[in-house]
Amino acid sequence: QVQLVESGGGLVQPGGSLRLSCAASGFTFGSYAMRWGRQAPGKERELVAWIDSTGGSTNYADSVKGRFTASRDNAKNTVYLQMNSLKPEDTAVYFCNAPRFGSWGQGTQVTVSS
Repeated sequence: QVQLVESGGGLVQPGGSLRLSCAASGFTFGSYAMRWGRQAPGKERELVAWIDSTGGSTNYADSVKGRFTASRDNAKNTVYLQMNSLKPEDTAVYFCNAPRFGSWGQGTQVTVSS
């Protein structure tokens, strides 16, 4: 069965950086696009990044464009989200998603605060 396990969240000061990882199993990872989403308290889940199966094409929400970068290592069945210039409004639980299967991970908390 499809499993997605995120890691790398934590507490960071405004302007700082974090790199999230999502380890995937249970499907042929290198054949499918992946997405990152986030959900802040009291808000709807927001999709922030999409990456195609090869990693050659990405797309981002306007709120993170120019600051976040999605990448993947198909040999390691892992997708990443590099987050730079973090802002307090980036505070949320971040999830990875395999849209083809409708699967989400359990999430990792990112808190941006001084």
